[in-house]
Amino acid sequence: MNTADLQSLNIDVGDTRVSALLMSSPTPKACFVVAHGAGAGMLHPFMATLAADLAARQIATLRYQFPYMEKRSRRPDPPAVCHATVRAAVAAAHTLLPALPLIAGGKSFGGRMTSQAQAASPLPQVRGLAFLGFPLHPPKEPSDQRAEHLSKVKIPMLFLQGARDEFAQGSLLNPLIARLGALATLCILADADHSFHVPARSAFTAAQTNERLLNALSEWTDAVTRA
Repeated sequence: MNTADLQSLNIDVGDTRVSALLMSSPTPKACFVVAHGAGAGMLHPFMATLAADLAARQIATLRYQFPYMEKRSRRPDPPAVCHATVRAAVAAAHTLLPALPLIAGGKSFGGRMTSQAQAASPLPQVRGLAFLGFPLHPPKEPSDQRAEHLSKVKIPMLFLQGARDEFAQGSLLNPLIARLGALATLCILADADHSFHVPARSAFTAAQTNERLLNALSEWTDAVTRA
């Protein structure tokens, strides 16, 4: 592939077909199978920028649509459909890049659906899960029930969380990470919200926040794929 080559794909999920985008550099060292958040698909600027930035760090990405997003619906698919989509995307990534180790996860909802799929039955070839803002609970409704399934995940997990993330109250997130033990790595991004935006008054710029996110994700990927 040429530098940051972008390839459009289709992935079959049962009787449904969804779109996907594979971005890679000439010599990728791993592939991140990354799902979008609940309200925005794989073409959202955050997803596009993430893919380009990771390609520059020799990490390929396969981003894909859930069926509801493909149909331009606002209502997310039932979990079983999402889990099947995650599995189909992981299988597609392995077929396309069979020599590369895989990690999987996603932004918010996409990361949670990936973790549920992994907890139900391990995703073949996947070495670890990376969550870009794990949605531990709805805003102003603190609870850790959404994370109960994570105790069934037996591969490394990376939690990239904004310090101001209203979907993950620190008093609940920190004990969760402690319970998950050595399999869980937490990276808190100072002043960032659930979308990793920082306020104008912050001592950190958007570029610095993005750089820290990329550094943490790249270093963790190196560690889990070399193990």
